[in-house]
Amino acid sequence: MKLDFYMPAAPIDEAGPLARWAADVGFDGFFTAEIKHDPFLPLAVGAAHENRLEYGTGIAVAFPRSPMTTAYLAWDLAALTGGRFLLGLGTQVKAHIVRRFSGEWVSPGPRLAEYVAALRAIWASWQNGDPLKFEGDHYSFSLMTPFFDPGPVENPAIPIYIAAVGTWMSRMAGEVCDGLHVHPFHTIRYLDGSVLPALSAGAARAGKSPNDVVAAASVFVVTGRNEKELEESKLRVRSQIAFYASTPTYRSVLEMEGWDFGDRLSAMSRTGQWAAMADLISDEVLSEVAVVAPLDELGGAVAARYRGRLGRLAFYAGEPSWTADQWGTLLESTRRALS
Repeated sequence: MKLDFYMPAAPIDEAGPLARWAADVGFDGFFTAEIKHDPFLPLAVGAAHENRLEYGTGIAVAFPRSPMTTAYLAWDLAALTGGRFLLGLGTQVKAHIVRRFSGEWVSPGPRLAEYVAALRAIWASWQNGDPLKFEGDHYSFSLMTPFFDPGPVENPAIPIYIAAVGTWMSRMAGEVCDGLHVHPFHTIRYLDGSVLPALSAGAARAGKSPNDVVAAASVFVVTGRNEKELEESKLRVRSQIAFYASTPTYRSVLEMEGWDFGDRLSAMSRTGQWAAMADLISDEVLSEVAVVAPLDELGGAVAARYRGRLGRLAFYAGEPSWTADQWGTLLESTRRALS
């Protein structure tokens, strides 16, 4: 299992120092999310400063970008990193695509599968010099002149991961992708009962081994060096869980667990009761969604929960005040427990 660092929603000029810090501490990968800043630019900055890490988007929103635009970005990052770039894509939800990006919401699952196929067709044209010809229901590409063709790179096999919630998308990830970004709002029952079986079924449909498709996740952790930090961590994570559980898109986790507070959280979110929403997340729910352990026991607890389930893992809601030595100790203890 590889252990990854996710860059916070910080200005781009922090990417270089953060990448060097992540490599020195002992992380394997450096990932960005599309939140307050473009997810690709910090990776270019980080990779220009630090060559020991893998770099990836976790995730970039696909539909506001043409597959051609994304293909160029990924191609350049693959060249810059020497083949250490992983392209993570997601659909986002309808409200954001339509109202934030002023885009069109059409068949998100099949459209994303076609998006992946279009990317590979474009890259194959650049790498092999073949005429570009891709015809789909949502995308069509038939023009690539030498002036716009970047030409081949040394590492053209760019891994594509997609974010998936539910069985259909998980199955599609197994069938057409190299990896799956599991949403941090999950439980082991949901992973074992829905996501991972669907991922394996998709891989089998494509004639692949389940081991050929990597499951990656940023996992909630509740931890601290003392009781005060542990309680503060609990409150932060309860609030984050309540936010996700209020969104109908993620309601399948609640259904799998038999939790009935989704509608109440949705109603509270509509009236701006964000602080009070955390009170609906009980200790039982917290311990099912998050790994709860003191800092010196966290590595073993994370390894025990996710060994054999994930190929890449990041610590969601890690404490920013931890020192580099404390982060290094956590990574080392996690790897030791996994071995």
